[in-house]
Amino acid sequence: MKSYDVIILGGGAAGLMCAFTAAQRGRRVLVLEKSNRVGKKILMSGGGRCNFTNLYVEPDRYLSANPHFCKSALSRYTQWDFIALVEKHGIAYHEKTQGQLFCDESSKAILDMLLAECDQAGVEIRTDCEVQAVSHTGHYRVASSDGTFDCDSLVIATGGLSIPTLGGSGFGYELAGQFGLQQLPLMAALVPFTFTDGFKAISERLTGLSVNARVSTDKMSFVEPVLFTHRGLSGPAVLQLSSYWREGEIVTLDLLPSEDAAALLRGMKGEAPKSLLRTQLARHLPKNLVMELEGLWWAGYATTPLAEIPDRVLQALGEKLNNWLLKPAGTEGYRTAEVTLGGVSTDELSSKTMECKTQPGLYFIGEVVDVTGHLGGFNFQWAWASGYAAGQVV
Repeated sequence: MKSYDVIILGGGAAGLMCAFTAAQRGRRVLVLEKSNRVGKKILMSGGGRCNFTNLYVEPDRYLSANPHFCKSALSRYTQWDFIALVEKHGIAYHEKTQGQLFCDESSKAILDMLLAECDQAGVEIRTDCEVQAVSHTGHYRVASSDGTFDCDSLVIATGGLSIPTLGGSGFGYELAGQFGLQQLPLMAALVPFTFTDGFKAISERLTGLSVNARVSTDKMSFVEPVLFTHRGLSGPAVLQLSSYWREGEIVTLDLLPSEDAAALLRGMKGEAPKSLLRTQLARHLPKNLVMELEGLWWAGYATTPLAEIPDRVLQALGEKLNNWLLKPAGTEGYRTAEVTLGGVSTDELSSKTMECKTQPGLYFIGEVVDVTGHLGGFNFQWAWASGYAAGQVV
């Protein structure tokens, strides 16, 4: 039986970060990854270019039952620390929008960088290794398809339930349950909405069309692109809102977020009285969308010049354009969710080290913990920061 100082279950962003951070301190580190290669989510992220962090990392970009928990790790390993590592490896990158940083070329550059750091520090990585059981009798024993290993510190970096085809599983939550740790309910987050009502036919016909809009629940609001799909709505604004939405809630879609739509329509009437509403509105919204809205909201005035449409009708239409009330049937679920909301309660962990308060030597990092970032590189930054926090002490 082989012994290590540290065994890390999971070879994703958080696990690899923790691995080389610990190994650089002289610790003997083993990473066990159940799939055939490490870092699969890194490779597919950001459309294959890896949105590896954000210039504007703030605690309010994270959801957690304890919103203060993430502050310690995020302040001790910042976006600037990771950017420095990226630059040290000569990886070209660019800012896309709202502080989101992407590789110029491929996500593979980020994974290669992490593996190079692991290799240089002497980390041992085993893939295609299924963990069968974990026990604790003074030290931790991990029984796997590759043999049995002992360690003093065991780090759980197994991720969440999101995108099972890339290795997402509930194993980390099962281990937390085995050791009696409290957990928050799990939910698919950063995920598209689906519809089963009349809106589904509209979204099907508009599939692929994107429009800058505001989507809101009672609690939260985002102004970013919204994408119509054959199942409902996606795009950055929708993915962001999905982390706050709960089943049964109404979602408000504002198609003209920077305009008072009713005032805009009245202005059109004054400026182009002989024109049709669809013609003028198509200057502000995609034509296909305008035609769908015409059939839905003003079919009776489709061929009526603006001058002949009563102001009260324009007022009502304007209110609908700014407040289109929609009721999602649900989300696409873990199959396409970028992250898993909920997980191991932060009450169980030290915010400085990520170690369990009631189970010495056991650590939880990354997505398995009840800390979930917004879209835009925030979840990767949590992976780097929580992995570094644990790697400093294991």
